Amino acid sequence: MTEKIARLLVAGSASIHTWRFLSGIAPFVDELYLACNGEVPADRRPANLKGELPVDFSLKALSTAGRLKSWIAEVKPDVVHVHQANSVAWHARRALAGSSIPMLLTAWGSDVLLLPDQNPLMRAMVRGNLKAAAAITSDSLYMAAKIRELAGDCRIALLNYGIDALPPAPMVGAKKKQLLSCRLHKPLYRIDAILNGWAEVENGGRFADWKLVVAASGGETENLKRQAASLGLKRVEFTGFVDSATLGRLYEESRVFVSVPRSDATSISLLEAMGHGCLPLLSNLPANGEWAIDGLNGVIAEDVGRLGPELCRAMALAEDDEALGRIAEMNRGLVAAKALHRANMAGFADLIGELAAQKV
Repeated sequence: MTEKIARLLVAGSASIHTWRFLSGIAPFVDELYLACNGEVPADRRPANLKGELPVDFSLKALSTAGRLKSWIAEVKPDVVHVHQANSVAWHARRALAGSSIPMLLTAWGSDVLLLPDQNPLMRAMVRGNLKAAAAITSDSLYMAAKIRELAGDCRIALLNYGIDALPPAPMVGAKKKQLLSCRLHKPLYRIDAILNGWAEVENGGRFADWKLVVAASGGETENLKRQAASLGLKRVEFTGFVDSATLGRLYEESRVFVSVPRSDATSISLLEAMGHGCLPLLSNLPANGEWAIDGLNGVIAEDVGRLGPELCRAMALAEDDEALGRIAEMNRGLVAAKALHRANMAGFADLIGELAAQKV
């Protein structure tokens, strides 16, 4: 891209993913504008964020499209970049109806992989949102295929938010005999299954010098702690929410990263774990298969309901320093080639610039 984008209006929910996108795209844009259901934290606010519109993105907020339409007419952006193909996109596409301003739509995962299966109305909404976009971005080939199932022929670019930088090469021999879980404590991520599997590990005795660290928090945290107590687990540490520096240290220390959600696209936590040289133990999801091949550079658990043997298989592989070193090198190469933040933001900027140039 040779020229900066003059004006970009972003519509997205209050989320760390939205804040990371804003800071990443800011160097490529003269003026940024944000329609959001929350305020950008002061330490995440780009200097060129010139205006914000507080909005309600819920389906019941029928006035949101009109407010967005008026603000778009005032701002006159070159492109409206919408994050998530859910109600956010529903409001945005109605606001842009009849306009020549192109809409770029970035799918996040559950908006395409889960929401359309809730009921026919949700499926129709998501399909309409996708069809209204001039281009769509997906962070995995699998999600791109689901988008085509829903929307038919459409323009899709494979881009992800990536990790900020590739960490220094890990000292594999210095890593602890430790597994790390750091996904949110929500039913989707099945942390309860990890605890059940870990109970089998503790009862087996083969890996008596290993421990499980359960980071992050969420609505299920107290239930998970009660579950651990009822199972009599002795080698589980709940850290609660940790900042990025602490999380980086946990990745650096851990030999195995375990993440077994029911549905997922490309997970930033997976990319971070791979960058830090952890062996990934993952649920058998198509997007996970784009990053890890079972027995080669990770372990894929087919039956999350019986996770104990897969935890043991991952630990047996990861406690071999030579094997883990080879896996770490392979995985870091994948992250360097496909999942660095700056390179992906440049890809977003090129796409936005191309759409802006095509505006009538």
